[in-house]
Amino acid sequence: MTVKAIMPERLLSGRAAGSRGHRHAHPGDRELEFGRSGAVAPLSDRPDDVDSTSGRRSPATPATRGSRTSTTATRTTTTRTGAVGPAPSADDPAAPTAAFSFEDLVAAYFDCRRTKRNKPSALAFEASLERNLVALHDELVDGSYRPGPSICFVVTRPKAREVWAAAFRDRIVHHLLYNRIAPGIERTFIADSCACIRGRGTLYAAQRLEAKVRSVSANWSRPAYYLKCDLANFFVSIDKCILWSLLAPRIAEPWWRDLAALVLFHDPRPGVELRSRREVLARVPTHKQLRHQAPELGLPIGNLSSQFFANVYLDALDRFVKHDLRVRHYIRYVDDFVLLHESPAQLNAWLAAIAVFLPSTLHVVLNTSKTILQPVARGVDFVGHVIRPWRRSIRRRTLNAGLARVRELHDDELYQSINSYFGLLRQSPASHHERARLANLARQRGFSVARDLTKAYRRSGDAR
Repeated sequence: MTVKAIMPERLLSGRAAGSRGHRHAHPGDRELEFGRSGAVAPLSDRPDDVDSTSGRRSPATPATRGSRTSTTATRTTTTRTGAVGPAPSADDPAAPTAAFSFEDLVAAYFDCRRTKRNKPSALAFEASLERNLVALHDELVDGSYRPGPSICFVVTRPKAREVWAAAFRDRIVHHLLYNRIAPGIERTFIADSCACIRGRGTLYAAQRLEAKVRSVSANWSRPAYYLKCDLANFFVSIDKCILWSLLAPRIAEPWWRDLAALVLFHDPRPGVELRSRREVLARVPTHKQLRHQAPELGLPIGNLSSQFFANVYLDALDRFVKHDLRVRHYIRYVDDFVLLHESPAQLNAWLAAIAVFLPSTLHVVLNTSKTILQPVARGVDFVGHVIRPWRRSIRRRTLNAGLARVRELHDDELYQSINSYFGLLRQSPASHHERARLANLARQRGFSVARDLTKAYRRSGDAR
């Protein structure tokens, strides 16, 4: 079988294919040495990394430097069939060719490790970085790539919740897939769809909702009402077959469509490594545990791919609300969404229509215990912000939990935690009193605080 693909330059028979020098792979990273047996082309400069939790830019057109078209090679590979057709494979002469370069994979690696640099899995991968990236590239090109086992643990704040962490090399593939297909798909989302989209985090959602509240209430001069809804057990209730029917038509390139199917339909439960004690795992209700769902249901919370797939899934809800119900003031953050109107009767009519649409179309239901309909003058609690007449503040429960955490934290984590809460409070225009409380607590722990109460300074002797 013959495969022709864009491959990284290698050293053949222990001799360099070309001279290599020292080059910075990324601002702030150590230099990577090339020119020895097994080395690959220099890693691309990445001066404009974007936090993966909030989205990232689409990679630029791959540079030709450091990559070439390989000579024809022969491989013998055994492939397995995925849940929806075969995975990308070079065994089938009609199979689509891998449509990415080695530089694209390196870009995905830098995106992936941005907030995971000191994690054991990231350090283990980086210990043999060039070899691991080349091996992953080859598996993707020849179709032998399969996701590995995941790690499952439970976080207890603000409530007990399962988190599934894919292997580090699998997370690189998630970023590679996201970088390629997400920009085009996200452009089709409505402007009021938030979360895991670059520039549309919690602050964007809070500010946009505040503008909508001011619009519907004519700057608080007339009464208005809001309907806030939440989906019950959303991530473990997602039907993968329905999701695939929504996702597949939006991916034009066959190879990327096959890779998306491989990632989506991968079952992370076989071989999972449980990192939490049994009594901690038991704190998550059974109906909210992915381990107890049918194979075709549920996405693992904790993967970039799951967050992106969830937005694709609920884009159907956004279109129904905006285009069919013709709701003017609407915003959604993951599975929480808010509708605004002058009439509570109209909001109740929309609620009834949504309650029929969700189970019939997406096989999810509303959480009736979290459905709220009340005047906006009482305050709209959304994404950690509370919007009241003429002011927006941070949720009191969030502030109290943060202050309690700062009192208890060990000195090693204190500096980062204090400034993290200062950053959160800076998002709120009406937070001077709350920032003063945090500043007083920081001073008690030995920190100096900026005069405008926006940040704390390192103490002498603190490790950087």
